[in-house]
Parts: sequence; structure tokens; C-alpha cells
Amino acid sequence: MKFAFYFGHPAQFLFARKTIGDLIDAGHQVLIQIKKKDVLEDLLKSSSFEYTNIQPQERKNSKMAALSGLIKRNKKILPALRKFKPDLLISSDASYAQLGFILHIPCVTILEDDYKVIKKLALLSYPFTSTILCPEICNVGRWGKKKVGYNGYMKLAYLHPSVFTPEKEVVKKYALPLKYAIIRLAQLTAYHDEGMKGISEGLLTSIIDRLNKNGITPLISAEGKVDKRYAPLLLNIEASDMHSVLAYSKLLICDSQSMSVEASILGIPSLRYSNFSGKISVLEELEHHFSLTFGFPTSECDALLYQLDRILGMDNFEVVFQQRRQKMLSEKINVSEFLFWFFTNYPESLVTMKKSEDYQLNFQSFYVS
Repeated sequence: MKFAFYFGHPAQFLFARKTIGDLIDAGHQVLIQIKKKDVLEDLLKSSSFEYTNIQPQERKNSKMAALSGLIKRNKKILPALRKFKPDLLISSDASYAQLGFILHIPCVTILEDDYKVIKKLALLSYPFTSTILCPEICNVGRWGKKKVGYNGYMKLAYLHPSVFTPEKEVVKKYALPLKYAIIRLAQLTAYHDEGMKGISEGLLTSIIDRLNKNGITPLISAEGKVDKRYAPLLLNIEASDMHSVLAYSKLLICDSQSMSVEASILGIPSLRYSNFSGKISVLEELEHHFSLTFGFPTSECDALLYQLDRILGMDNFEVVFQQRRQKMLSEKINVSEFLFWFFTNYPESLVTMKKSEDYQLNFQSFYVS
């Protein structure tokens, strides 16, 4: 079979990375297209996959720029798809959904955000896509008939213990302290981040003070610029090393939804400071069913600091959160194995899942360390 993937975000590539490797090893042909976004191209370069960057310059953060970018991508992607003639398109972007509709090529839209969070993207994608592949708990609005829900999370596809093992050598490579916490400061420039606020300097200072008092070194991972007084705390590492660094950390405090999910899957307690708190089904499940992450709207900085003090005051909190992680893994499927089956057997796999979602139990983790 021929598969075409388009990625517009690092997490999307990481989600499919293991599956792409398995597809190639099994003799399938794969086309990979990307646009410039954060460390996405760095991750592709560190892999052995061939790819094409069809949008090498990051677009401006405006509605007009987003629409213009979509049109330009469609123009560049269309001839490549006509030449490659894929059997299946796989992406989170509206381009593949729209072009698949025009070319009569089935498209699987992959995501884990609820419809209300990504409404603009959904309206550009869902009417045209063939299948919406997402965690069971995600709400896709009125396009429920197109949804195939799996019992897992996108991040499990690349952070499941069968796929990812943290490298202790990475910690030594950067001479990181024995006990450290990561403070992640996102740029919040995605279209769905409009009007959102992140961690203020005052809150950042309070977090740093509390960590230092408990013998934990704060390390800042920032997408944008930070005040020069925080420069000594900046975490400068290669993008491909981030998950090992996160896995050996004690805590994550951030205004990033994506990294909070990653921390949860690794069993690292995370505090996320964002007005998306309470609005994203995946994080709500990780918080209220598994107690692996805690969300606070930007009006509740005192509540965040209180929860930070509670975690730091727990006896052996690292052990407690790893036990919570084991519970989560035991209840979820091995997502990368499920993806390989679903893609290589499409559209029969779609019919199978529509008849009985219990078929995915064949990919149950049953993981216990």
C-alpha cells in the first residue's frame, strides 16, 4: 500500500513515527510532508525518514495568515499527491482532508482535541475527511458517525513502554542535577490559543522559590524569550532528548497541554496553568480518573501553588505517581500496534471497528513493570 502523511506539529509526527517505521519495514511506500513548526523538522532530521518541507517558513499568527497558509499548502501538496497516488492520507491538517475529498482518496484525520477546542480547524476538516481517528473520550461534535475512538491517547503511540525507554545517558550528557523540575513556557501562538495567558513572571518566581526550598532545581524550557535573570535556568537540549529529560524529572509545571499529557504518560506529576483547564477530555480523564495531572485556570494561581506544595510534601510522591501510571497503562491499548493494524487494513478495519469497538482489546497493554 501507499501511505501519505502530513505533519504540522512535532507531536503529530511523534504519534506516527513508530507506525511509519513499521510500515516501511513491512514493505509499504510512505510519503511524508511537513511544514515548519517548532522542532518538527529537527525531529525528522534525527529520524531516517525522507520528507519534504512544503512550507519552510513559519506563518504569521493571524486568521488571514492561517487561511493563506492553507491555500498555499494545498497548491504545493496537490501535485505531489497526484504523482504519488496514495491509497490513504493521514494527517491532522485540513489540507489532506480537503485534497483527499477532491481526489477521491480516503483521509484519516488524527487528533485528540475536542471539537469545541479546535472548532475552526474542525470546520475546515471534518466535512471532507473520511474518518476521524481519536481517543474514545474525545468529542467530535456532529461528526460522530465519522469517529473511530480508541482506548488510548495519541502520546501513548510514542511514550508507551514498549516503544520508549528513557535514556539515563541523556541526563549525564547535559550534566543535569540529581533532582530537577521542568518549567515549560509555551508561546501560545496557535490559532486555538487566541486570548490565552501563560505563566506570569510573578508566578514563575513563586514556583522557582518553592522548588529551590525543597532541594529541586528548576529548569526552564521556553518556546519564546525569557527575562535575562532566568537565563541561568534555561534548559538547552536537543529536541530528540526532551522525553528522556522529562522522564527523569521530578515535576512538570507548564502552560502547555501537550506536554502535560506526555508527563502523565511517563508518570511525572504535572501542574498546568491554562484557561483550557477543564475543557480537554484527555486531560480531564488523566486528572480525574488517574490523578496524574492537575489543571488550573489563570485566575487560580494560588490554587496551583497550593497543589505544588501538596505534591512536594507527599512522602515518596515519585513512587505514588508511578503507581498511578501503571493503572493507566493497564487500562489502555498499545496505540502504535493498533495504528499499524488500522492503517494497513483500511477500510476493512473501519468496518471492523464500527461493528465492534471491542476488537481493539486485541491491542490491550496489560503492562506492569
